[in-house]
Amino acid sequence: MAETKIKNEKIWLASPHMSEEGYELQFVNEAFDMNFIAPLGPNVTGFEKEVAELVGSENAAALISGTAAIHMALKAAGVGEGDFVFCPTLTFSATANPIIYLNAIPIFIDSDMETWNIDPKALEIAFDRYGSKVKAVLVVHLYGLSADMDKILSICKKYGVPVIEDAAESLGAYYKGKHTGTFGDFGVFSFNGNKIITTSGGGMLVSDNQERISKVRFWSTQSRDKARHYQHSELGYNYRMSNVVAGIGRGQLKVLSRRVEKKKYIFEYYKRALGDLEGVGFMPINEWNKPNYWLSVMTLTGKIRPLQVIEALENENIESRPVWKPMHMQPFFAKYDYIGGKTSEILFENGVCLPSDTKMTDSDLERITKVIRSLWK
Repeated sequence: MAETKIKNEKIWLASPHMSEEGYELQFVNEAFDMNFIAPLGPNVTGFEKEVAELVGSENAAALISGTAAIHMALKAAGVGEGDFVFCPTLTFSATANPIIYLNAIPIFIDSDMETWNIDPKALEIAFDRYGSKVKAVLVVHLYGLSADMDKILSICKKYGVPVIEDAAESLGAYYKGKHTGTFGDFGVFSFNGNKIITTSGGGMLVSDNQERISKVRFWSTQSRDKARHYQHSELGYNYRMSNVVAGIGRGQLKVLSRRVEKKKYIFEYYKRALGDLEGVGFMPINEWNKPNYWLSVMTLTGKIRPLQVIEALENENIESRPVWKPMHMQPFFAKYDYIGGKTSEILFENGVCLPSDTKMTDSDLERITKVIRSLWK
C-alpha cells in the first residue's frame, strides 16, 4: 500500500514552499509574542524595507494582493474614468481587472515571440491610434520572463505616458542586470500561494516616487485623515497587508535565491528530457534576460496537443495548466479593442505550463517526463 501511495502522490503545478530553517515562523511568532496581530506592525515595515532594498527601489507599500497593488498603481498614475490603459492581452485577468475598477478602458496589445511579452511594434501602432487618450501602460513579465524594457520605455517616454510593471510572476528576475519591476514608474509583485515566494496572499507596490507611495499607504488604510475623530476626505480602501502575513514574507525573502535556482534546475531538466521530441519547444530565454523561471512552459506544434499532455498528467495525479487565455478572447473583455496579430493566440493554443513546484525531487521530474514521453510512442 505504501508504494501505491507514493506512486500516486499529487504533484502540484506550484505550491507554497516554506523555508527548511523555519524563518517564517520566527517572524510570525515574534508578531504573536508582541501582540502585533492587528494590520500594521514591525513586520510590515521590515518587509517593505527589505523588498525595496532587494530590488533596488526607493520605496515600497505592502498590500493584500498584487491586484490591489496594480489598482493603487493605476490610481497613483492618475488613471480615472474614461481613460485608456494599454495592457498585454497574454496575461492573467488580475492585470486587467483594476483598469475596470477605475472605470477606465483597457486596450489589449499582442505579444511577440522573442519575449512572449508586450510587442513594442504593436505598442507603437496602439499609440498611433489612441495618442493623448492613453493614461498608462501596463507591462507584464510573463512566467518570470522580462519584457523588452528598453524598447517599451523608449516608446512610452516619447508619448509621456507612465509605465506600470506587473512583475507579479517575476520577483528575482532581471533585465540587463536590473530587477524587473524597477524600470517603470511603479512595479508590482505578488506573494500569492503559487508564486516563487508566498505570504499566502499579498502584494507589494514599489516606486522611487516617495510622495506617491505615501499616498498609496493613505488610500489603502481607508484614507483616514489626520484628525482626532474619524474623518475621510477621499475614497479609501482596506488594502494594507497584515503584520502576521508580512512576517511570512520576511522569512520567504531569505530563501528567494534558492527558489530561483531550483526553478531554473526544473526548466533545464525538462529541456534535456523532452527537447528531442518532435514539435516540442520551450519559452524563450534571451541573452539580456535572467528569468526566475516561475513556471516552465513547453510549446507543442506537432501531432501531440497540449490537452493530451494535460490529461495524461492529470490521469497520473499531476497538475499542469494551459498558457493564459488572452484577455481579448475572454467573454468579459471581448468588447474592448485589441491591437496585434495572432502571437498570443498561438501561444495559448500551443502552450503547456509544466509542474514547477520547488519541492519536487528528481524522481518527481522523472515521473512527469516519463508520462509526457509516452505520448510520442
